[in-house]
Amino acid sequence: MRILTLTHGENVGPELFADEAAAAGHELQTWDMQTQGPPPRDVDAVAVFGGHQNVGEEAQYPWLHDEYDALRAWVDDGVPLLAVCLGAQALAHALGAAVERRDEQLAGFYPTELTAEGAADPVLGSLPRRFEPFNGNAYAFELPREAVLLADGPCLQAYRVGGRAWAVQFHPELKRPTFLSWFPDRELADVGEKLAAWRPLGTRLFGAFFAAASEA
Repeated sequence: MRILTLTHGENVGPELFADEAAAAGHELQTWDMQTQGPPPRDVDAVAVFGGHQNVGEEAQYPWLHDEYDALRAWVDDGVPLLAVCLGAQALAHALGAAVERRDEQLAGFYPTELTAEGAADPVLGSLPRRFEPFNGNAYAFELPREAVLLADGPCLQAYRVGGRAWAVQFHPELKRPTFLSWFPDRELADVGEKLAAWRPLGTRLFGAFFAAASEA
């Protein structure tokens, strides 16, 4: 399966997602929205990752408009999609939902719980009913009108649009070196332990997405 990974600059790559895709024999194509322009539409699946940019900053980052257009097209075409952090916010915005700055930034591991729909979902349902993923975001999304809420926590954490597009606010792909590059002055004594505990859950989540994306 050919999977397009959309990134938005340095230190916001596919990380664990790339490891698991390679282990499963999938082909990844990385596309940097900042430098490469509108992404190709003819792909088997798409994963959109984070960035320091935000919805509402289109004057500074005009390529966000290209991303919104691509996200809407992939949803309309039924292309399997996994959107993470900025990707989840961009998808929500593209579908007409509000994305707004939080009163304070989230930067840590936060208790999160699947909804009943999330527990039954073929992708998010691969996770335990309660888990503690890493959030690193100053913005949060409201639920798009046509979306199903899959997980909640310190803010809305996951939703599905139709049967082929999933979005998560948390970072299932994160590895320790990237965390340190994001927060060089922030000390979280248990970050290594918590990321190690998360890894098998991330592996399950990505494996479930690959399986769902591979279905005809």
